[in-house]
Amino acid sequence: MRFYALLTLIVIVMAEVPIYPEKIVGGSVTTIDQYPAIVSCLYSNDLVNYTQYCAGTILNRRSVLTAAHCTFGDPANKWRIRVGSSFANSGGVVHNVEQIIQHPMFNVAAHCDYDFAILRSATFITFNKNARPVAIAGDIYEIPDHQPVWAAGFGLTSEKGPASEILRHVQVFTVNHDACKGPYKSVGITITENMLCSGVFNAGGRDQCTQDSGGPLFHNGVLVGVCSFGFGCARPQFPGVNARVSRASAWIRKNA
Repeated sequence: MRFYALLTLIVIVMAEVPIYPEKIVGGSVTTIDQYPAIVSCLYSNDLVNYTQYCAGTILNRRSVLTAAHCTFGDPANKWRIRVGSSFANSGGVVHNVEQIIQHPMFNVAAHCDYDFAILRSATFITFNKNARPVAIAGDIYEIPDHQPVWAAGFGLTSEKGPASEILRHVQVFTVNHDACKGPYKSVGITITENMLCSGVFNAGGRDQCTQDSGGPLFHNGVLVGVCSFGFGCARPQFPGVNARVSRASAWIRKNA
């Protein structure tokens, strides 16, 4: 999997910490009509066979928001987006990607600070009950600690388990920024103001995980986070880390 190549780069820079792209752990099956903004982001090594490797969120008829680490270094033709399906690798409508716009401040060496990218579809996305644009958090959107938030995706269902072919979701909670900083600092990772931590702190059991990267974190139906990374999955002391949408809302609107 190409993510391990990216993770190897991060390991070299950050002294061998086992960071995982994100997935859904401890959740349950849901359907696309409950999360019509979610898309399956499909990757191909050979430009023939495309399979789900990340997730994304519809911004408008031509643009999808995902994580920059998913597409880092890739030409656009290695990616496609599957819209309007409850399944990672079947159903819905598949669109080719014609352009990848990476956030100019994305920093892979700093553990994916500003982990945002926009995928521009080669064809228009048709909106219906299974495919709709998301509302994104504005630059003054504040979310308190311990707030219930929802994540959804097609990723692994346990740290070393299988991915889910069917869309799953899980309720987690926002984690105090300083509380999140401490455990990650102990393994050499800086949690910046551009990141939003979520999980069940000190309990674990619910989280995002591998192949959920790029997918949404919702607060009251508003997109507040883009799934970025974690130390393992659903570990009690290590919440999941999302790119904080409010810190990039102006850039997202300008480039969508």
